[in-house]
Amino acid sequence: MSQAPKLRPIHDVADEAGISRDDVIPWGRDRAKIDLGALSKGPNKGRLVLVSAINPTPAGEGKTTTSVALAMGLRKRGVRAIAALREPSLGPVFGVKGGGTGGGVASLEPAADINLHFTGDIHAISTAHNLLSALVDNAVYFQDPVAIDGRLVRWRRTLDMNDRFLRNVIVGLGGKANGTPRETSFDITAASEVMAIFCLAESLADLEARCARIVVATRPDGTPIRASELFAAPSMVALLRDALMPNLVQTREGGPAIVHGGPFANIAHGCNSVLATRMALSYGDIVVTEAGFGFDLGAEKFLDIKMRSSGLWPRGLVLVATLRALKMHGGVKVSDAPNPNMDALTKGFDHLEKHLETARFYGLPVVVSVNRFPQDTDEELEALRSFGRAHGVEVAVCEGFARGGDGSLELADKVKTMVDATDASPPKATFAYALEDKPEDKIAAIAKTVYGARDVAFTAQARKDLEAVSKLGGATLPVCMAKTHLSLSDDATRPGRPRDFTITVREVRLSAGAGYIVALTGEILTMPGLPKEPAARRVTVHPDGRITGLMQGE
Repeated sequence: MSQAPKLRPIHDVADEAGISRDDVIPWGRDRAKIDLGALSKGPNKGRLVLVSAINPTPAGEGKTTTSVALAMGLRKRGVRAIAALREPSLGPVFGVKGGGTGGGVASLEPAADINLHFTGDIHAISTAHNLLSALVDNAVYFQDPVAIDGRLVRWRRTLDMNDRFLRNVIVGLGGKANGTPRETSFDITAASEVMAIFCLAESLADLEARCARIVVATRPDGTPIRASELFAAPSMVALLRDALMPNLVQTREGGPAIVHGGPFANIAHGCNSVLATRMALSYGDIVVTEAGFGFDLGAEKFLDIKMRSSGLWPRGLVLVATLRALKMHGGVKVSDAPNPNMDALTKGFDHLEKHLETARFYGLPVVVSVNRFPQDTDEELEALRSFGRAHGVEVAVCEGFARGGDGSLELADKVKTMVDATDASPPKATFAYALEDKPEDKIAAIAKTVYGARDVAFTAQARKDLEAVSKLGGATLPVCMAKTHLSLSDDATRPGRPRDFTITVREVRLSAGAGYIVALTGEILTMPGLPKEPAARRVTVHPDGRITGLMQGE
């Protein structure tokens, strides 16, 4: 049974990062909030590195583990490195994937606390969302302060847990005193528009303005009813005030990490908060951040939504791959992928090549990081290095899971070299589409450029939605694509590099507060369900209070 690591006092972690103790607000023994006033006090010389990945197997390929390990390795090389990462959602923690704090000795600490209630940020987001839900139904009941037809309500409810039984519900049962019956739905909090707003907001004032813009319902003539008409935004911000301050924690080796916000990447934009990224850039020399799932989902949204909104741009990309995933994309079952199979591996390189092409489109230099598993052979790893040399890309083997910072020194050295080489001429922002493009053209640009699709088809419902979105003012907003993370296509059963395929958009939603429209493809669910054997079954609380079983393989 592994022992919990001895953690540094959180003020010592802040001292290393250069954050004044006056700006550090302890939230328990081993974590703290950072006052937003600290943003203007750092040297602001940070250089941003994005960690993304190829399309993963269902278990994931270790982006967070690699991100933490990279920050550890850079720190061992004397670099002031700060990891800026997402907060885990309780749904996946107790569902399929388990905890989201890294793995092995390349983890964030205190891991159990971060994976559970942490500083209460996600609970605050759920509560603010559901306050608006209550205010909407209250207006339906009293027809005050604005008359709302319950049949035209767009705003749903939220919960930070996987629960398929809440995907479709009826509220308002029990007679007139208990409301007006209507159908509605629950989304997981990571898919909530409030979560997206929270992660893109630049200040309390911006947070309130974004919350006020939320479209909660429409009038019979199609005009929007916004949260501002319910006077909801100030109360929502009151609930979110403390949560908006980024959270300071540490890696298992004691280096600083800022963990804040956590929208899903297949449903929402999949990145930590802009404020956390800015805070890290204010104090770190190299800031390691990540975007959820593969490059086609998380990284595209990171670049086209988060970076466009913030005006920031990364210096380079770390593309995480595993031999297991490459073999899966080469045509073998995931269960067979751990076995040596050179033929499947080399076929899987076609998938990796597509992501490298996309990175080149965005103008980003790349280091491919191989998250090494014990069964990976030297012959297979050399084949991948040879592929990298042929494509002019550095390949680094990372053993951070087993060896922490010492196991990621090769990756740290190559990333530092990549970043230093951009000092004279940093990469310039390049987007997949212009905001002035028609929404359907933006969607097509993403599908063709990033996924490699031949065309995009819109269902009748999606075209109706596009008309409504345009009327509601969403025509000039960025697009957030909701798509399976298991394939470049919208079909989860098509690994590798699909060609000559069509992406089908079945529904389009407006997230006016977040500032984007959501195009849903395939069978994307905004409220996941638990698997047959949930990760919750393996959790144990020991007599001394330690919690184990939150992480895979623990």
